[in-house]
Amino acid sequence: MLTSSTLFTAPSPGVIRLSPDQPVVPLEARSRWWIDESARATVDDVEAAGEHLPWATQARGRQFKLDGKALWEAFDAQTDMPGRWFVEVSSSGVDRVQMFYRDAAQRWVVQEAGDTRPVSAWPLPGRVPTFDMSPQTGKPVRYWLRVEHARVDFASPISIYHQGELFAAREREQFMLGAYFGLSVLIALVSAGNAIAYRDRTFATYAVYVAALALGQAAYLGVGAQHLWDRALKWNEISTFLLPGLSASAALWFVRTVTEPARFSRALDLAVWSLILALLSAVALDTWLTSRATFGLQMALTALAIVAVIGLILYVWVQGDDPHIRLIALGFVPVLAMAVFPVLRGLNLIPVSLLTRYGVTIGAMIEMPILFYALMLRANRRREAEVRASALSRNDALTGLAHTRTLLQRLEAALTRARSLRHPCALMAVRIANFDAIVAEFGRDAIEKVLVVAASHLRRAIGDIDLAARVGNHDFALLLEGPTSTSTALSKAQHVIASGLRQADALPPGLTIKFHVAVALLPDQDYDAAASLKWVLGGVTHMPNDARKLIRPLNF
Repeated sequence: MLTSSTLFTAPSPGVIRLSPDQPVVPLEARSRWWIDESARATVDDVEAAGEHLPWATQARGRQFKLDGKALWEAFDAQTDMPGRWFVEVSSSGVDRVQMFYRDAAQRWVVQEAGDTRPVSAWPLPGRVPTFDMSPQTGKPVRYWLRVEHARVDFASPISIYHQGELFAAREREQFMLGAYFGLSVLIALVSAGNAIAYRDRTFATYAVYVAALALGQAAYLGVGAQHLWDRALKWNEISTFLLPGLSASAALWFVRTVTEPARFSRALDLAVWSLILALLSAVALDTWLTSRATFGLQMALTALAIVAVIGLILYVWVQGDDPHIRLIALGFVPVLAMAVFPVLRGLNLIPVSLLTRYGVTIGAMIEMPILFYALMLRANRRREAEVRASALSRNDALTGLAHTRTLLQRLEAALTRARSLRHPCALMAVRIANFDAIVAEFGRDAIEKVLVVAASHLRRAIGDIDLAARVGNHDFALLLEGPTSTSTALSKAQHVIASGLRQADALPPGLTIKFHVAVALLPDQDYDAAASLKWVLGGVTHMPNDARKLIRPLNF
């Protein structure tokens, strides 16, 4: 029999009366606890020792260091109405939990859950250990809970739930967790697709970060043990500590990729890499040694990684060379704020709470769309710059219109189709007739604006399959590739003339553009592309600046 020299034993808190009117009953102040230093006592030993053991009343937020020990918790409950009631230990990752009570025939009913058993073998499979209470009504039943847990202090709230409330709470959890993991899979896949399609390493690291964070949360919340690796008990034991550590490393790697600290300081970049390596080493060491000290080291480095993430983002923000860093910083705020709680819990500084359990999940659900949107804006800006740079070989840098070489290639193909299909195309030469007058009155500074506005007018005048090109200092060409009639060609030319004569907001007051247009239907004679362009340009060149007719048909 167990004995104790302790003189004080807390009195029994009394029988808990269970009623559907109070569907959730926390056991704080309603149960007593005792720690078995040897972890060898059986339920028969504890029952026989009874009040000779140093029982203490359970209090909210109390933490127990149980490495190599066992926590016993006892309470009495009675229900006067039929119905199922459950005892829930509200944390996943508990090593071993057993519940004992005597049935109507005074035989022991033993239930067991925790990481030492597959979730499918639990009394009520789920994320957290849950036990069926006695179906007896009208009389008190004594319940004994035995808990074994190592490496982190045990501080999980234990509550009694009515069946309806328990199942409703689980449905709410499944909805939230399903939304989180579904969003994670979607964003990870889309980010990976963007990384492959655009060869964007930022999206690649973001996909790794989102996937690593989701796996870490699956292990931390018990979702992995429930749905992914139910029978892999050793992996379940390791993953609870391993995967969250890897997700912290992935987060720091992603932030380093986004902020690019090497642009500012090689020493800073080396420090970030060193912290990533140190965190990965601590994770590996903890996986190998599985001790309280190694896990504490991992948690300390994780806290340092959170500080590093904040520091890197703020540093780039202060430098001010990334227009999207504020949005990226805003995206990280929810996760960084919420990650503090599980880290403090891992360091045994705070008890288990809603924020320690679900804080990172809630923060990640807010973070992922914001970060993805910020990365899309960032990637689009870079791709636009790359497209503009690659287009310089085909397009005019100032106006964005095609070069003469591109025009001649398209014109040659259009002439070939026109001869084959017997459908004419049209070529227009457009000149800014008042170019010299603009220079004299408004100066050279206004010329670039005039050329850009003129290019805009020409682009709006043509269709999707047509082409506008800059072929001289203030000369342009429009190729109408589709089957074209004289009336269509003249209508386009009139549109160009009218658009130039309207006052544009981008130009100084009183400055309008006077276009001269020469237009021809092609093919004409045996002219090739170069000869056709030379002919049409000659037609507009010979129009006097003060010509009354601003449109000159060349062959109709």
